[in-house]
Amino acid sequence: MLHFAWQNLASRPARSILALLGLTVAITGMVGLFSIAVGLQRTVGKTFDRIPGLAAMQPGAPIPLFSRMPAAWAEEIREVPGVSVVRPELWTRAQMVDGKMTFNPPRFLFGTDIPTTLQMKSAVYRDDIQAGRFLELADVGTNRCVISEAIARDSSKKPGDIIKVDGNLLEVIGVYKTGSILLDVAIVIDQSTLRQLYRMDPAIISSVYIEPVEKMSPDELSKAIREKFRGRSLGKWQPSADTIAGLSGRAEATLADKFVAGLSGLSDLAKPRKPSTANSSTAGEVLLAGGEKPSAEVISGENTVADSGDAEEGLEVRSARDWGTKIQEFSSDLDIFMYLMSGIGVVIALLSILNTMLMSVTERMTEFGILKANGWSSWDLLRLIAYESAALGLIGGILGCTLGWIGTLVVNASIPDKLNLYASPGLLLFSLAFSMALGVLGGLYPAMWATRLTPMEAIRRS
Repeated sequence: MLHFAWQNLASRPARSILALLGLTVAITGMVGLFSIAVGLQRTVGKTFDRIPGLAAMQPGAPIPLFSRMPAAWAEEIREVPGVSVVRPELWTRAQMVDGKMTFNPPRFLFGTDIPTTLQMKSAVYRDDIQAGRFLELADVGTNRCVISEAIARDSSKKPGDIIKVDGNLLEVIGVYKTGSILLDVAIVIDQSTLRQLYRMDPAIISSVYIEPVEKMSPDELSKAIREKFRGRSLGKWQPSADTIAGLSGRAEATLADKFVAGLSGLSDLAKPRKPSTANSSTAGEVLLAGGEKPSAEVISGENTVADSGDAEEGLEVRSARDWGTKIQEFSSDLDIFMYLMSGIGVVIALLSILNTMLMSVTERMTEFGILKANGWSSWDLLRLIAYESAALGLIGGILGCTLGWIGTLVVNASIPDKLNLYASPGLLLFSLAFSMALGVLGGLYPAMWATRLTPMEAIRRS
């Protein structure tokens, strides 16, 4: 039966090839599109699995880069029971690296507190050194830095070289690689040096990383810290005009940019905001929500109640699980787009197979009549046509999965710092099974139509 079905397909090569092309294109597109969503989830998982602690930042800020909070609050967080290590962090955008603009992909300067970083049990960047070494106590106040392997490759730098960042000369002492495109974008430098180079207010930090003591529940610790700062008048972060332009105004935005945009809730950007009048990394002023300067109470960290009178959270504390939930919400919208685009290809492929099998059945009515006259049952004819359409689905699925998988490898090799596609074995097996089901479904109607005819009716129709 299978041999007979294959001979029937081979006897009409042009029509069979056209049906295969339609199905192959549809499956290739499905693999390619869903590998984006799978790659995003895999990247996020790889990223946040490396961050077991908590991040405290300004309420509403999508990532620490956009957060500003009083440096004095870090000392208060240390007093909370269950806290092991508290590391103040300072982030800013690097506009130019070695004379090249860093819009795509983005680059960031991470001002770390070296003493507390060395005390941590687990620390991203410190534990991922590939060449050279990480920052030590002797590097406090110096222009030494650690860069990612991606930055080192783009700038042709290695430990011992000098790299120019926004006009500042930094000595590279180490190269790290985390394997996550969301993390391999930073230039790590001593926090005090970053403040001096970019004239940042010493009373302000971007965020605080908190490492809990052993057996301390992150959820309980997060709740305790939030309660301690509830009612503080820090102000909820809102995207400024510069932020909007930086995230959504570029057609060539990277996955990291889109990730930030998704967390920022950029769907609300149409609402009027008070634009910021300065950039903290260029004008030397650190701004809070809506471009407003921090008040004296906020800088000093005094326990003042918000003007609204409500006990709003003055500090947002997130765990890796919280970040994962945010990403799932963002990727669910992305999945809808993937389903819509894949659905178009699936409909085209289904119509192509349906047309092929319908024409094949119509042309072979005499053959079916003779077969039924020689003892073939309706079930035998149904199986024959189902085998033919399933063979089209299987071959189209194999070709589509192969091309889709090769395409993801080519994209990842071409732009490793901007996109990370992943055609998982589960996705490939699902696509192959779906292709076969699509092929059988396309041949179902012609098969049922042919089996209802008697031998004489089949011969007379032909």
